[in-house]
Amino acid sequence: MKPHYLLICAAILAVCSCNTRPRPLEGETLQSPDGQLTLTFGLSEKGEPMYSLDYGKTAVVLPSRLGYTLRGIYTGSHPEGGNSVLDYTPDVDLTEGFRMVDISRDSFDETWETVWGEERYIRNQYNELAVTIKKDVLITIRFRLFNDGLGFRYEFPGQDGLTYFTIKEENTEFRMAGDNLAWWIPGDVDTQEYTYYECRLSEIPREMRRAMDYRDHRTFSDSGVQTSIQMRTDDALYVNIHEAAVVNYPAMHLELDARRLCFRSWLCPDAEGWKGRLQAPCKSPWRTVQVADDARKVLASRLILNLNEPCALEDVSWIHPVKYMGVWWEMITGKSTWAYTADYPAVELGVTDYAKATPNGRHGANNGNVRRYIDFAAENGFDALLVEGWNEGWEDWYGCQKEAVFDFVTPYPDFDLPALNAYAHSKGIKLIMHHETSSSTVNYERHIDAAFDLMGKYGYDAVKTGYVGNILPLGEGHYSQPMINHYNQVLRKAAEHHIMINAHEAVRPTGLCRTWPNLIGNESAQGTEYRARIKPHQVTVLPFTRLQGGPMDYTPGIFESDISKVNPASKDYLASTICKQLALYVTMYSPLQMAADLPENYAGHMDAFQFIKDVAVDWEQSRYLLAEPGDVIIIARQARGKGDWFVGGVTDENAREVVVAFDFLDKDKSYEATIYRDAPDADGVAGVQPDGSNPGKRYVIEKRTLSSKELLNLWMARSGGFAISLKEISGKIS
Repeated sequence: MKPHYLLICAAILAVCSCNTRPRPLEGETLQSPDGQLTLTFGLSEKGEPMYSLDYGKTAVVLPSRLGYTLRGIYTGSHPEGGNSVLDYTPDVDLTEGFRMVDISRDSFDETWETVWGEERYIRNQYNELAVTIKKDVLITIRFRLFNDGLGFRYEFPGQDGLTYFTIKEENTEFRMAGDNLAWWIPGDVDTQEYTYYECRLSEIPREMRRAMDYRDHRTFSDSGVQTSIQMRTDDALYVNIHEAAVVNYPAMHLELDARRLCFRSWLCPDAEGWKGRLQAPCKSPWRTVQVADDARKVLASRLILNLNEPCALEDVSWIHPVKYMGVWWEMITGKSTWAYTADYPAVELGVTDYAKATPNGRHGANNGNVRRYIDFAAENGFDALLVEGWNEGWEDWYGCQKEAVFDFVTPYPDFDLPALNAYAHSKGIKLIMHHETSSSTVNYERHIDAAFDLMGKYGYDAVKTGYVGNILPLGEGHYSQPMINHYNQVLRKAAEHHIMINAHEAVRPTGLCRTWPNLIGNESAQGTEYRARIKPHQVTVLPFTRLQGGPMDYTPGIFESDISKVNPASKDYLASTICKQLALYVTMYSPLQMAADLPENYAGHMDAFQFIKDVAVDWEQSRYLLAEPGDVIIIARQARGKGDWFVGGVTDENAREVVVAFDFLDKDKSYEATIYRDAPDADGVAGVQPDGSNPGKRYVIEKRTLSSKELLNLWMARSGGFAISLKEISGKIS
């Protein structure tokens, strides 16, 4: 046998051995209410806690290990002759050597009403298995199996010998049964603002460098990814790994062993490198594995919400969906600035005298400009107006690592807060406050009561918070346990003041909006502000990943895709048709929806703008008509408390024709349909043509009567879409 042939055989054997499926796990089993999913839990011969998950006869998660490694426990003593080094016991290995102590089972079935959401009522049905194991330390692992997936968490009861402890590693595994196709972003400890990448699991290490499209990444590994990660198996199952109810615990990323096709939990560390500091009794967030045989079922899943605690607020009457505009896009595109003056290279909170400064002439949050936006928003039926850059301190806020950067109460000289607020209220518009913390959390916590008191004084009931830059205190990442606690503290504090939160650059949501429904929006993903860097497929992936944990403030509605028309110095082009921008109000769910473009860019397209004026932001029910991650999404939603329906469809970089069925409509009623669709010569990718025309702005609007029996053929251009509003012609909701 030739040497090179020996090498080939060895390589084949290595691949086969790394993908060889372990023996089926033996132990306690649990089935989902519909009997389709089966969880198995058991202890290996070495006492390792392990679980597996099957869909019918198909393996989804192969036997995977569970457990922790804890930092050695502080003994309270010092080494002889020293007083600066603390004594710790060796690391506590909680991955093997366990014995079974107790097993309990339960089932649960309820239907709860949302404060706002993709539907009014959500069914929460699961079967539960709780296993208590012991190896010096007592741990309960609680499994909840739903029809759409699995949730499990670790619980540490109060016990002798374990009160305060520090996590070195959480060793939760998710060993996939095959080399799944995956949609993922790199495991960054500070941001999720990446383009979603598509490849096989085994290819992730090779493709990681290409996927790192963010200019200032802090990734933890060449094979580390973030949750939520969406996968599709060769058996046409859709599998999603995420987490729910992250409270007093760091966010979980995933480290991939590409040879074993196995993910292991990787917790975002604190400034000292430790993964979590806990006090028993306590519990981890839920680790989740969603499973569906149809991509539409992934979008319909409410697994993450159901694993969160019920609403913590007795009075939710002050919480409401919001359709808003903003003095924002002109700053993002560079037409105007957040800063008031160019006189000072550095400013100091409470010291810099802005009354003596020369205005730079490009400050967007000035009295006249804000009034112009208020007028347009009021004339077109909007609820609110966000104003950024209204407060002192923007001259040197970014990247300076200043602790005291803003006080969140002192306006610039050209922003008359009392007068503008009164003007807005006279027009039926509420202003949305903007609190950019510059990631100085200590400063924000110092000023937050005064800032929220100011909002209460002027009738502001919503705030956009921001965390741009490196976190202060230095060394913390955006997703560490201390930062998770900060975000949740702000959320609770806001609830005390009856203020709704739209958090940007914070941790991606994990369903906490069920418990705290004043969390009406998050960013935590690459949104419209990235303009030319947004790939056409991005909005066909986000509902499968980022939006699984809660709504996103994606800021749709950009009609002028040629950014040079807003800022002549820019060469950016947003790859989208106008009809795709309309469809996003339906496909990218949020109770907080922004018409993000400038008023003047809507003025020439008021016929298309009518859909933005009409579309609801709170829903009675939703129907997922067509979905495939990375390709296409079509969703129909019924306005809450009304008979009106809205349909939106978006596609990736490929043009496609689809057939839309309207069997979700009431069979005894007819509807007036207004259809907004890409024109035959529309193109969201081509960009501005040599003759100066923009095919992304070409659309057709038509009206017709539709019933539940109708089928409609619709063509979508490259990076295009369509939107439909349906109003009842006769009859009432039964």
